[in-house]
Amino acid sequence: MKTGRLIEVWGDTVDSVHLGWAMAIGCAISLGAFLLANRILAGLVAAPEMARAYSMLVGLAGCLMAGALCARLFPPKREVVDRAADPAWRETLMAELRAEPGGFGRLADLPPAAVAELKEMGLYDLFAAEEKAAATAQSGPALRSDSLRAEPAAREARA
Repeated sequence: MKTGRLIEVWGDTVDSVHLGWAMAIGCAISLGAFLLANRILAGLVAAPEMARAYSMLVGLAGCLMAGALCARLFPPKREVVDRAADPAWRETLMAELRAEPGGFGRLADLPPAAVAELKEMGLYDLFAAEEKAAATAQSGPALRSDSLRAEPAAREARA
């Protein structure tokens, strides 16, 4: 397969020749099933509208059969590359996420399935450390400013 034949369709990479063949196979099978069913059912069903409606259902079944056949004939062209992530890349990503409005959120707010997936990918500790660092950075100045705000209120309450 030549790489010049690869194109992107709906976010997936496909071989243009295989795509053409799949379209031809799909049209032939679905239209053939529709026409054959229409011819057979025209003599069996009293109302021609019902025969046409059932024929359309058979044509849709033909589309499904053509899709299954083409999936077998033409396997996916994507390549999945599994490699170790560079720690510098992770730090760059964390800095970009830190700059986003709303920040990271909290790990405690995640559903158990998401937490399990983060642990499986080895990212849970990274986000936990980031959450802890953010909490530490916020709690230092926040506590001081809160206590400063609380002192005048306490004085007013005493007076």
